[in-house]
Amino acid sequence: MAVEPSRRPVSVFRSYTPADALTVANASCGTIAVFLCLDYMAFGDLRRIWTAIWLLPLALVFDILDGYVARLSRSRPSLLGADLDSLSDVISFGLGPAVLGYTLGLRGAWDMVCLTYFVVCGVSRLARFNVTSAELTDEDTGKVKYFEGTPIPTSIVIVGLLALALWMGHVQNDMWLGEVRIGPGTLHIFSLVYVLSGSLMVSTIRIPKP
Repeated sequence: MAVEPSRRPVSVFRSYTPADALTVANASCGTIAVFLCLDYMAFGDLRRIWTAIWLLPLALVFDILDGYVARLSRSRPSLLGADLDSLSDVISFGLGPAVLGYTLGLRGAWDMVCLTYFVVCGVSRLARFNVTSAELTDEDTGKVKYFEGTPIPTSIVIVGLLALALWMGHVQNDMWLGEVRIGPGTLHIFSLVYVLSGSLMVSTIRIPKP
């Protein structure tokens, strides 16, 4: 009976490239933002929710930088890069904005359905990208030619809208666009922004990659 060769274990931290370190910074920003949202709900300190809001655009900065650094160091391809990037994006641009919306007042039963739909669409969109990126990559440049569906970092627009709503005092019981009662649950109309964003992410529209 043939003996299978033993697999060499992969050291996570030794496998990190400079681009991966930036990706981890992205995930860290999203994770801390979620914790600060929970802190705000517990203590009501506005500084915590504003810090959470600013951490999400900072995550986007790290997301942009990791791609730039990865292109500069193509001589050392990352073992973890693509999957690490997708998982980080789920935290910072999927879960983070959803928790922020819940924290600022989208707490009705139908709101939670909308927020969950948004996160699931983000996960699905990233999974599709990982599966199809090879066939969408230009052989000459080595770059993806276009995005299929809107990229998940576009959810930063929702974060901006929520920041404006908070600044104007239209959160919690005075949420923008009001609310409606549907059966046993409440739906804040603003939650439909999440539904639209999620639907665009899993759509088949083609967006040229800059």
